[in-house]
Amino acid sequence: MKRAWIAIGIMILLSPLFAYAAELVGYSEPLENVAEMLGAEENQEYTGIFPDYTVPGLDPYIGTIISGIVGTILTLGFVYVVGTILNKTRT
Repeated sequence: MKRAWIAIGIMILLSPLFAYAAELVGYSEPLENVAEMLGAEENQEYTGIFPDYTVPGLDPYIGTIISGIVGTILTLGFVYVVGTILNKTRT
């Protein structure tokens, strides 16, 4: 279990590196590319808490780390709750 937490922490800390590398090579999401080719326009009603995986008002790379931490906590929390419920129904 300790190795899993270390791996998660390393991935979160490396996430800004991947964001930086994506900028360097001009990477964009494949779905965005197809939408652009088809002439679809973006019309967001709600941008979410962390638009584009960043925290508004902070450095994009720091925001990426923070959104990674929050996303990891939310995901692990959800999985823990669902696992607890499933485990109770088995017994």
